[in-house]
Amino acid sequence: MRREGRIVVTGSVAFDYLMTFPGRFTEHLIPDRMSRLSVSFLVDDMRRVPGGCGPNIAYGLSLLGERATLLATAGTDAEEYRERLAREGVDVSGLRLESDLFTASFFVSTDQDQNQLASFYTGAMARARDLPLDSVDPASIAFVVISPNDPPAMAAHAEACRRHGIPFLYDPSQQVTRLSGEEMTEGFRGAAILIVNEYEFGILTHKTGLSREEILRRVPTLIVTSGADGSTIHASDGAAHAIPPARVEGEAVDPTGVGDMYRAGLLRGLRIGAPWPIAGRIGSVSAVFGLEALGPQPPRYTPAEFVERYRRNFGDAPELAGLFG
Repeated sequence: MRREGRIVVTGSVAFDYLMTFPGRFTEHLIPDRMSRLSVSFLVDDMRRVPGGCGPNIAYGLSLLGERATLLATAGTDAEEYRERLAREGVDVSGLRLESDLFTASFFVSTDQDQNQLASFYTGAMARARDLPLDSVDPASIAFVVISPNDPPAMAAHAEACRRHGIPFLYDPSQQVTRLSGEEMTEGFRGAAILIVNEYEFGILTHKTGLSREEILRRVPTLIVTSGADGSTIHASDGAAHAIPPARVEGEAVDPTGVGDMYRAGLLRGLRIGAPWPIAGRIGSVSAVFGLEALGPQPPRYTPAEFVERYRRNFGDAPELAGLFG
């Protein structure tokens, strides 16, 4: 990743409705009845918190000393959210509020095994296709994050990156169920990094018809996250770096947004020139701070707290000296 220029994060802006189910979803799914699924889960509580992949990643970067530019659309109800992001160190000059729409909404229930069932209402996110990457000076951009968003916007951002020669991370994540195989294959064409979780990777390979080896011939780096089992970085040098997870200290509260925190940590590691194994471990520590907090944006920690948590998990790393600038 280039050291000069800004990181631009594109993606959904949403309010997350977080619900807790006191049992296990899998105990209520009957395999031979899955073709006519009809099930309801009575949840214990519900909380409304600010979220969305774009702000989550940008906020995660701000925790690590990186002022990223958020390029996204939200509704008229997001003024206070925009102000909070600005106070937290996110450049919100590219966050456009639509006066006639509400902000997108993410409804998710989490069971006691940290499994989740979710649905998403697009709201103002549908206008992201009308906010091109060219609205930010391309010459000022070092790297672009294309996270789950309005599908036409994701396609347009990827094409703009290819046109301007800007390296980008392609992260279809939750949109793997909406995007076709052709759309995903075109989306990660020319990407510097393709990242998905293990389940999403299965959907991606099924829809595209591409094997892991065939995907690696098309993108320099493939990252597959596996929750409590860590992640694997398939790098351009042919090496597969197994990245262990950081340990939970206390309680695993909420997995919502944990992947976004991992992405933020990984990107900040690459920004300071850390090699893949170190950048991945920075991502793991960032992720566990997210897992220990309710909602997708954990409370701010100090540089000393982050570095000490890294050391307790992985030992010393000289690259951490430049992590917070």
